[in-house]
Amino acid sequence: MLLGPYRTFERTIRKKSSVNQSSLGMAKFSQREWLIAPGPASKELAINIASNFGADILHIDSKVFPDGESYFRIISDVRNKRVAIVQSTYPPIDRHISQLLFLAHKLSEDGAEVHAIIPYLAYARQHRAFLQGEVVSLGVFAHLLRSVGVKRVVTVDIHNVEGLGLFSIPAYSVSAIPLLAEYFSKNHTLSEAVAISPDFGGAVRVEAFARILKINRIVLEKVRDRTTGEIIFKDVAKQVQNKDVILVDDIISSGKTMELAAMKLKEWGAKRIFATCTHPLLVEDALDRIKKAGIEEVIGTNTIPSPVSKIDVAPILASYLSTL
Repeated sequence: MLLGPYRTFERTIRKKSSVNQSSLGMAKFSQREWLIAPGPASKELAINIASNFGADILHIDSKVFPDGESYFRIISDVRNKRVAIVQSTYPPIDRHISQLLFLAHKLSEDGAEVHAIIPYLAYARQHRAFLQGEVVSLGVFAHLLRSVGVKRVVTVDIHNVEGLGLFSIPAYSVSAIPLLAEYFSKNHTLSEAVAISPDFGGAVRVEAFARILKINRIVLEKVRDRTTGEIIFKDVAKQVQNKDVILVDDIISSGKTMELAAMKLKEWGAKRIFATCTHPLLVEDALDRIKKAGIEEVIGTNTIPSPVSKIDVAPILASYLSTL
């Protein structure tokens, strides 16, 4: 599946001994009715997906008790139906994960074929052990999803595509980059714009974004002192002076990198500075600090509800479901 020039990444596990059974199974599954199950973290997005996809909403009774425990009751009949749970795993991360697991287990137990739409996939930045003794948290999450009966996972702009390899069930990442680029095309008249990735890890992302808008791109070279945490950027003043700049990333969490990048870009003579991301975590006072650093507007998607979540990812997720 392709979404503009920024391709969808996927990880699929196939067993040679089950080819015929799989073919028969898919034929059977294709006749099943789809239902969209809204998780507590993504109710509005789930409704949008159902509307775009033309599926019914699964009726779920849910609440959180005063002590923090979650309660669920499935109201609708789900036997022999395909159910897509929509549950993003932004903070409180572990609560949202446990809610997803509870729902998936009950739906599978009741006879549904369970798919998990996890717009923001928590722990994706912990896709491997960087130091000896570290837990590969995403691998544990992937194992738990399979253990409760999830048959397929789809997320949006996973932090590192290597993480998809930790899943022993089909796992996919669709991209919101074309939607973010379209927003700028429709809402801003840019002056000799440059798209910038704040680090090398976003090189592919910023290349796709820049190609859509037909503008130049830069990947900032930065060095982070592992002791002090201080970030130093290589000078690109000649490439940004008197130009509009769009900082492009997958996640804005603490906002520290964006804040420092914006301050440097202002110092180098950039005209206007915008920031865009798929997942606007914006922890604590991140948004205020980013704006104070000189960023004119921050644009994110609704994988995470926030004041800057202006882009709806429901159409690309509904489009993905239509291929199954």
